[in-house]
Amino acid sequence: MNERRGRILVVDDDRAVRESLVRALDLEGYDVVSTNDGAKALDLLRTDSPDRVEPDVIVLDVMMPVVDGLTVCRVLRSEKNRVPVLMLTARTETSDRVAGLDAGADDYLSKPFALEELLARVRALLRRSRPDADESPAETLTLDTLRIDPAARRVWRGSVEIELSKTEFDLLELLVRNSGIVLDHSTIYERIWGYDFGPDSKNLAVYIGYIRRKIDLDSEKRLIQTVRGIGYSARPS
Repeated sequence: MNERRGRILVVDDDRAVRESLVRALDLEGYDVVSTNDGAKALDLLRTDSPDRVEPDVIVLDVMMPVVDGLTVCRVLRSEKNRVPVLMLTARTETSDRVAGLDAGADDYLSKPFALEELLARVRALLRRSRPDADESPAETLTLDTLRIDPAARRVWRGSVEIELSKTEFDLLELLVRNSGIVLDHSTIYERIWGYDFGPDSKNLAVYIGYIRRKIDLDSEKRLIQTVRGIGYSARPS
């Protein structure tokens, strides 16, 4: 029997969506576990649960009865569970997407979505959660008063440590590693998400805005610059 590519937990109260995702992910070679509400998902993820599962990625719907997806994500992060979360939402407003990031999600996808796009995002989350064991120890990165420890995945601005989600950290690290260089939208999408979502996607802009709110402390210089029509660059303003 061929080795499976990873374990995915699918949490969605819509039976049709849930079952179609389970079938698609299974055909792609993943070991898939599914449930229809957030309370059951938390039970499956508890360390003391007899039915505990240890997924490599969670695909989590926002709008569910009993316990919604945002609450599930907040509970996981409060318990220091860092498994990557791809959040599914029927809402498209920026404020709703930011709410998902606030809760600790690593990525989000609006319904209805193309199956190919969901699979691409799952692959990207898996790649980022499995660092190459052959890589040499990562050096500390600095930009002005910002300091990044890639090995420990920790970030400081001056003496203040900043909590970032997996996607936020990866995006900030990419920009700082290429400080002074303008990275275009397509390059960033390919490097971070493994898929170019095109010029109409607001995904990148939302993440940039969220990182800025975290790292641009009071009276500090802005460290991520927008280059209109092209992309972003890490350099002090």
